[in-house]
Amino acid sequence: MNQHLKRLHDLDGECRLLAHTADILNWDQETYMPEKAVEERSEQLALLQGLLHDRQTSAEIGDLLSALGSTQGTPAGDPGLPPVERDFLRALWRDYSKNTKLPRDLVTEFARETVVSQSVWQEARKRSDFALFKPHLARIVELSRQVGAAYGFADRPYDGLLDDYEPGNGQEKLDAVFGALRTDLVVLLGKISSRPRVRDDFLSRPFPIAGQDAFARRVAADIGYDFGRGRLDLTAHPFTTTLGSDDVRITTRYDERAMAGGLFSVIHEAGHGLYEQGFDPEIRGSLLADGTSMGIHESQSRFWENVIGRSLPFWSHYFPILKDAFPSQLADVGLEEFYRAINAVTPSLIRTESDEVTYGLHIILRYRLEKELIGGTLSVEDAPAAWNAAMRELLGVEVPDDASGILQDVHWAGGLFGYFPSYALGNLYGAQFYATMRRDLPALDSDVASGRFSPSLGWLRDRIHRFGRRCEPGEICERVTGGPLEARFFVDYLNAKYRDIYGF
Repeated sequence: MNQHLKRLHDLDGECRLLAHTADILNWDQETYMPEKAVEERSEQLALLQGLLHDRQTSAEIGDLLSALGSTQGTPAGDPGLPPVERDFLRALWRDYSKNTKLPRDLVTEFARETVVSQSVWQEARKRSDFALFKPHLARIVELSRQVGAAYGFADRPYDGLLDDYEPGNGQEKLDAVFGALRTDLVVLLGKISSRPRVRDDFLSRPFPIAGQDAFARRVAADIGYDFGRGRLDLTAHPFTTTLGSDDVRITTRYDERAMAGGLFSVIHEAGHGLYEQGFDPEIRGSLLADGTSMGIHESQSRFWENVIGRSLPFWSHYFPILKDAFPSQLADVGLEEFYRAINAVTPSLIRTESDEVTYGLHIILRYRLEKELIGGTLSVEDAPAAWNAAMRELLGVEVPDDASGILQDVHWAGGLFGYFPSYALGNLYGAQFYATMRRDLPALDSDVASGRFSPSLGWLRDRIHRFGRRCEPGEICERVTGGPLEARFFVDYLNAKYRDIYGF
């Protein structure tokens, strides 16, 4: 049995190395790759993904899983194995079962098309020209349908895609969660809209990018992101990628007239990085060293970005430092005024720059459209008009062009259909974790106000980060909070916070 396990770990380790090699090329494509290198890069990644698929679906892995008692009914294998090995087998059985359902040609074509599609998306976004991107989006939609159907969801392929990111959360469950969440958010938005507008004009003053970058790097390091095991670079759409146990990279984008956007993007991505840098050494280098789901992963980024990063205690510590870095821009601004400004609620066009209240409506919009695109009830041709209509309905905002509308996110160009719901689920998980954290750490506010983040990071490391994929998302939630995921924690958090800011 030990020999079988060792061989499985060796095979899995080879798959990790291949996957991380492909991720290096993906990272380079989004940061430093020359624009004319797209065609060969697409072939490089198609080749690597094909080789990886061959390794992941080898008959030897299936035979070893069977020898260790890992089956559909007992994916964790022999009950006599150590717990960490049973968790490894359970996760590997899930991956193997899904990967073996995908034809190799589909995997390589998907990899090839997403490289080209992302490159075209960047150009289309610059030109604000959806027509340029349309044929590539149509191809990605078709390939995504094929993936969902191959997983065994021929009638509802979108459920197959959702399962990649948040196991156990199909359309039926998400429809119920998002339906209730939309109602709560609209009610809260109505209360806020009845109050005087918060002053935030000073946030659009020119903040030199070099100063923004220096401040953002300081904050990321302070909250615990290890630059010795990662780096920060610029990209068109911020993301985090893991290229190895000690190589977790984050990216951002800066705008001289939108200082808050760049800063909170860095804090958000650093939250992802903290999760990836926090896995237990026991699972390093294996498939267990990954987020248990994208909803849990987003709970970490959204927690640091919003719950901590937009809190009054946080800025009690950092606002004097920020004023020292930008004295002329913030000379007439006080702490309380700045705090209200970075939390101002204003329905707007851009998801990544939206406030905590309207952000969920952006996700509900994307969830609705991609569900319809994959389900075949919305054509790619009609998608921009559907996007604009949904923005008008959900946020009361008129979309002036494609760049600030349907072309603003890279996810669909990258083939990430099914990912968007994770952002909203991350808000829910994060708020529920925070409620428990506050109970366990009564000095949390004073620690944050003093610039001490090790207690909160240590709490997350101990209860969430170190386990990686050893636990399912529902199990993590139950273990940490004592109950299943509930939207009420997030709704209560928002109401308490914005009642204080807007005085309703």
